[in-house]
This record gives sequence, C-alpha cells and structure tokens, in this order.
Amino acid sequence: MNFPISWPDVVDARRRIAGHLSPTPLRRYADLDAAVGCGIRVWVKHENHLPTNAFKARNALAIISSLSAEQRQRGVVAATRGNHGQGLAWAGQVLGCPVTVCVPLGNNPEKNAAIRGLGATLIEAGHDYDSAVDVAATLVADRGLTLAHSTNHPQVIAGAATLSAEICEQAATLDAIVVAVGGGSQAVGALVAASQLRPELAVFGVQAQGAAAIHDSWHARQPRTTERADTIADGLATRGTYELTFAALRDGLRGFVAVPDRAITDAIRLLWRTTHNAAEGAGAAGLAGLISLRETLAGKSVAVILSGSNIDGPTLARVLAQEL
Repeated sequence: MNFPISWPDVVDARRRIAGHLSPTPLRRYADLDAAVGCGIRVWVKHENHLPTNAFKARNALAIISSLSAEQRQRGVVAATRGNHGQGLAWAGQVLGCPVTVCVPLGNNPEKNAAIRGLGATLIEAGHDYDSAVDVAATLVADRGLTLAHSTNHPQVIAGAATLSAEICEQAATLDAIVVAVGGGSQAVGALVAASQLRPELAVFGVQAQGAAAIHDSWHARQPRTTERADTIADGLATRGTYELTFAALRDGLRGFVAVPDRAITDAIRLLWRTTHNAAEGAGAAGLAGLISLRETLAGKSVAVILSGSNIDGPTLARVLAQEL
C-alpha cells in the first residue's frame, strides 16, 4: 500500500517532539467494557491529556519543528475549528514561530479565546472550515507564510502517527483501532504505524452523518463532496476529501461507518460516566463508532482515541442533561 509518509518520517517526528511531549496514557475501564458489551475490551488513548487538551499538539510540533529558520521567522498560517489552531499557537510559543489562525464566523468562542491566549493572531472569516481554508491560502500568497494545513501536510500526518505508534507499543494485545475521521490524519497515521508495528491490526474509520463526505467517498471508492457539514463534532466538520489522505484511507481502512450526532452525545456521556474525562464531539466519535461496530468487533481488544476535550461548558452541560 502506498502511504503519503514513510515509517522513518514517523520516527523522525517522534524524535523532534519528544523533548516537548510525553506519551499519553492508554487505559482500560471495566464499566466502559460492560457498557459497550459484546465481550469487547476497550482501550482509551487519552490524547486529551496533552497541552491544549488535544492530539493536535503533536501535529503542530511536528510541522513547525520541520521548518527552516527562515520559514519559522516568517510564520505559519492555518484554518481550524479550534484544536489545530490551539496546537499551532502553543507550538509556535514553544518554538518561537509567529502563528496566524483563520476560523469561520461563529466559531466556538472558548476555542477562539484559547488561540488568542496562546499568542496567535486570530482571523474570523467565512461560514465554515473550508471557507477559512480559502482565507488562509490568501495569506500564504500575500505574506509568504507557510500553510500548516490541518490534514494535507506530510508532517501533520507524521505527527498524528506518533499517537498510534504509542498505542501499538502500550497495548499488550490489540485487534483493532476505531478512529474518528475529519480530514484523515489520525486514521492514516494509524495505518502507517500499524503497518510497521502490528501488521495484523485492523483500522476502522468513523464520521458524523452530518459531515460524511469522506465516509461516502470511501464507500463510492472515489472522492465526493457535500454542500454542508453540520454536526456537533466540529472537529469532523469537513465537506470533502484530501489529496494526501484519501487514497490511503480508501485502500487501508477495514471498514468505515457514519454515526448520528445522538450517538456522539451518548458517547460523550458514556466517557464522562466511565472515565470521568470530558470529551468534545470529535473526541467521542471513535467510541460512538465502536458501539456501531460492536457486532463486527465482538470479543476483540479495541482502541479508541479520546482525541480532545475542548468542549465548551454550556454544550457539555446540555449534553450531560440529555438536552442535545
């Protein structure tokens, strides 16, 4: 299978980020196993324990640390719904690189405040993530900034692969990983790590039904786009496929499901009850996908990634009160 990055790329990314990030925990919870049922042993990878409370800190460090001194001095720009921007702002502070972040109008105000608080310049424009990407591209052309795309960059995928490399090393036995797909960096990273460390490992993808462009493309075996991306899981709210990730997802995923927002909010509540960790929508989507796949994965040892916990207080309160 052809991947957009090689295993040495992952090894190099791990080396560069090791001085700034420690491996995150991989944990089992008896109540979670019981709730999922079907004899499945559930491993939870706690990426929400990283700086900025999301796995994107890995991706951001990987891309900024790969830049030349001149590129770092000019700065980077990216579009985001929150976590990628926070990760870049944090990594920019750590590595001395100016960061500009483009978010759509109406973006989560707590995530906007966090990005600004980490020293990045925030630009609010466009009606969704893909519109914000267009704004970032304009800044690349006008100011000579480096585009740190949240998915379509080899170093971003290499950074994401470091988390699945840790999972493969931490779990004594593992049959599958169920990975939420927004752009696909986590899932492609899991495929690369598994091919090197656990070739027998099955990788499954999950998207929100309201933002299922890559899911639909996977089943059609060719890229498709959607007019809108409407889901509580704003980290998954993309409208199309990406050049660097789609072919690997198409050829490498063992299966791909789409789940309704109700399943995602159920998974947020379940993670809260069984692990006492908050999860944003994208962070709970892997568990929602596992529950959808539990007949397929009965009796297996399966990892899910709690990829982020940056859910705002009012939304979390409504989810826990079953108002969403």
